[in-house]
Amino acid sequence: MGSCTPSFAASIAMNRHANDKHENTKANPSPSESNGQRQQQTVINIPENGLENIDIEELYNKEKYDLKEMDLKQIYKLFEASTNGLNDDQVEKRLAKFGPNKLEDKQRNPIIQFLLFMWNPLSWVMEVAAIIAIALANGGGIPPDWYDFVGIILLLIVNAVIGFIEQRRAGNAVKALMESLAPEAKVKRGGKWSTIEASELVPGDVIAVKLGNIIPADCRIISTKGTVSIDEAALTGESLPATKQTGDEIYSGSTCKQGELEGVVTGTGVNTFFGRAVKLVKSTSNEMGHLQQILAKIGNFCICSIALFIILEIFVMYAAYRFAYRRGIDNILVLLIGGIPIAMPTVLSVTLAIGAKQLSKRKAIVTRITAIEELAAVTILCSDKTGTLTLNKLVIDTDIIIQYSDISKEDIIVYASYACAADHPDAIDLCIMNSLGDKDSHGDIEVLSFSPFNPVDKRTEVTYKLKSDNTVHRVAKGMSDTILDLCTKDKSDAQTKKFQSDVNEYAKRGLRSLAVAIETAKNGAVDGEGEGYKLIGLLPLYDPPREDTKETIKRALELGVKVKMITGDQLAIAIETGRRLGMGDKMYVYSKLKDTLKEESKYKDIDELILDADGFAGVYPEHKYEVVERLQNMDLMVAMTGDGVNDAPALSKANVGIAVADASDAARSASAIVLTEPGLSVIIDALIGSREIFQRMKNYAVYTCSVTIRIVVGFAILVFAFKYNFPPFMVLIMAILNDGTIMTISKDRVRPTKYPNTWNLKEIFCYSIIYGLYLALSTIIFFTIIVKTTFFQEKFYLQTFIIIDNSGGYNGSILNSIIYLQVSIISQALIFITRSTGLFFSERPSLLLICAFIFTQMVATLIAVYANWTFTNIEGCGWSWAGIVWIWNMIWFIPLDLLKFFLQASFARSFHAVKPIQRRDRAGNTKADASLDEFEDVPKQSVMSDNLINTTKYSLQALESLASTASGFYAPYTDFISRESIHHHINYHHSLSHNSAISS
Repeated sequence: MGSCTPSFAASIAMNRHANDKHENTKANPSPSESNGQRQQQTVINIPENGLENIDIEELYNKEKYDLKEMDLKQIYKLFEASTNGLNDDQVEKRLAKFGPNKLEDKQRNPIIQFLLFMWNPLSWVMEVAAIIAIALANGGGIPPDWYDFVGIILLLIVNAVIGFIEQRRAGNAVKALMESLAPEAKVKRGGKWSTIEASELVPGDVIAVKLGNIIPADCRIISTKGTVSIDEAALTGESLPATKQTGDEIYSGSTCKQGELEGVVTGTGVNTFFGRAVKLVKSTSNEMGHLQQILAKIGNFCICSIALFIILEIFVMYAAYRFAYRRGIDNILVLLIGGIPIAMPTVLSVTLAIGAKQLSKRKAIVTRITAIEELAAVTILCSDKTGTLTLNKLVIDTDIIIQYSDISKEDIIVYASYACAADHPDAIDLCIMNSLGDKDSHGDIEVLSFSPFNPVDKRTEVTYKLKSDNTVHRVAKGMSDTILDLCTKDKSDAQTKKFQSDVNEYAKRGLRSLAVAIETAKNGAVDGEGEGYKLIGLLPLYDPPREDTKETIKRALELGVKVKMITGDQLAIAIETGRRLGMGDKMYVYSKLKDTLKEESKYKDIDELILDADGFAGVYPEHKYEVVERLQNMDLMVAMTGDGVNDAPALSKANVGIAVADASDAARSASAIVLTEPGLSVIIDALIGSREIFQRMKNYAVYTCSVTIRIVVGFAILVFAFKYNFPPFMVLIMAILNDGTIMTISKDRVRPTKYPNTWNLKEIFCYSIIYGLYLALSTIIFFTIIVKTTFFQEKFYLQTFIIIDNSGGYNGSILNSIIYLQVSIISQALIFITRSTGLFFSERPSLLLICAFIFTQMVATLIAVYANWTFTNIEGCGWSWAGIVWIWNMIWFIPLDLLKFFLQASFARSFHAVKPIQRRDRAGNTKADASLDEFEDVPKQSVMSDNLINTTKYSLQALESLASTASGFYAPYTDFISRESIHHHINYHHSLSHNSAISS
């Protein structure tokens, strides 16, 4: 990657330098002259055996064929092109050789995609359980456990089907997005012009481009009509269009702003300028994503917990108790089936997919679904200026127009509008005419002659006649020095000094200067001499911020996100834009950071300077990439917004790349999120939405780890203490019903936090261990009262049942039903505790979650009351025992809230509320909070918590050690999420107000 980035940046830099050089050459050199200059620079040997026999890699290798240095004659020869275009046979062969003119879209085999959902560590454990049920559980005169085997396989298939469907929806949505962006091109083939899809273009085609067209492929200009201006902002970040002429190179993705041209195609698809950028971008996406790493550790925590207690059970059951072979296998299956969160991939996939759909309603299309979680954790937002923070169009700051005569500011603009091209206005002309509003400035005049802007004269001039008195006048507008030299009337040294001072002052503020002068023709002669040009005004031009950008930046800061401007423009322009947006003025030229570091003694190194800076100017693509990389190396989650090809590497490197509305194809391909509305305000909605989604995932993570602990600890202790054998099939029933309820968490109501969300796995695991042990204790105590006392029978007149078997163990079919119901209810009720930060009833859950819980637990109750399943040793316990179970669980459920508050008070650093990345110490100095380990609004750690932490410390460290060892084998499990993409075009008006949305 590192070797590719500079070359990509260098090509942009070369293009800029070429434009600068081009402006200093004389106007409109002939093709032969331009070609001759190229020919003198290099001699290129063109093979005689035809384009079809040249390897594509060699063709676009500068050492073999440097297309940039070839003249038109050589280009025609190399691509076997002609003024009549290619014939059908040539097109067919080249389409087969070079491929379509679009980005590569690799298709995956759907069968393999489906099978991958059953190829991950969690599924492996369940598959092992299925094998145990059918193969190893075949002894002691008892047949294989077909019921458990079929149930496990069914559970695996259901989860895989749901995940596969979500992935297919995502893939189809992205495909629809790419197809909706397909442009058209006008091409000449066989001497006839026709319009085709741009994807059908091949090298050697002759194309026509007119005003407003997007250049469909890299090409060399072979003819022009009028002055041709190409907007390359999407490529170079420059606000002003570049003037092009015959022989010049233009790139795919740029826009024709003035004139018309014909060109011969030199590169298509991945071989275009931004196609190579996309190829570069893809090379940065090999690392396992942040969410994948988190899920791997959560999954490994559960697996290691199960493995630990299975090993203990094996020693106790077979070495100490001398259990029969089949009896021990059943107990192992209970831990395997009950402890593995097999639904985790599906639940999180559905949560992210539904969340992405909700974000699409907020005008943010997610193309990499895991970016939702990363967006919730973003602490730095790096934004390109041109087209992102600003409108990418020039306007006049009418408040600071400078007058050099008694002519008013409004009339200066009117005079400047006379010198604008009415038919094909350039960017500056449009800027002036838009300043007039609906006023028709040309209605009072008759244009006699018009001289458009050219690189030599560097001014636009018009001669016109006033309809009111038939007098002839002239207006000239252009570069400040050019207009000043043109003026002779009423000119003085004082005026010249003031004018130059004003221009310099504009430059310091990042404003472009446009001078305006007028002249009256002598005796009304159109071509005759005039009375001399008189300087009347200086217009300040700038690329204005979007209307909502300032408010967006303010809201971002309120959400704990620092916004940094990263632009290729001059430092003065960056500072002025930052001033207008309220971003701050700590802007630096990136290439001179070492010099800045010497001047700014308060920074100890470049990283600290970068962290504290409000933005950077004079930035090239490799600089943008480096800024993002340095911030990431400080353990910060970085989002990057942009719209151009030059943003693509940084967009891909960032944790979350965001392509703004109307971004180039390269920027969209490199981004994880594509905005469908202009401006950054959509990002705020996306931030809030992503934090809501994160809360749902966090709630589920705590819940699923807690259930794993309660199952493995609870049933293992029952085996150790009471030789109890719970039927594995009933654990499977619990898992199926539990999955049905947990799926609804993807639409649950949650409150987003004010600060970026991040994962603290130690605290998640500690919460889970405490919750799990508490729930396990509720079952163990309930079991002990039943088997060791007659409390329930005496106090509530309940039926008595035989519970002691021949081995001295406490077992029985009715007892199994009672324990099944108790474990099912209290385990599933835990979700109402983990989903809220306050009392469980203070944050109203979604109606869907409530209904799902009631339905599944009614089913569980009916099974416990009426089921007589001899195959799994279950007998109905009756409504009396069911009522006791419900009351018992209610009694144990209420203290769960108190336990939650105790845990919140014990942990000073809550894993979901991160402070902003910068803070000030007592001396008032800004310090970087790079570790992100300090939090607000949470009580400080109490002395009591030390005992709590020490209690779980050693077991937690052991589990984490095992999880870290296994994490390298977890990539297949998490890979399915990284492949998913989402795109929905649905109108949406969310009901949350800003205040309620960001309250916590």
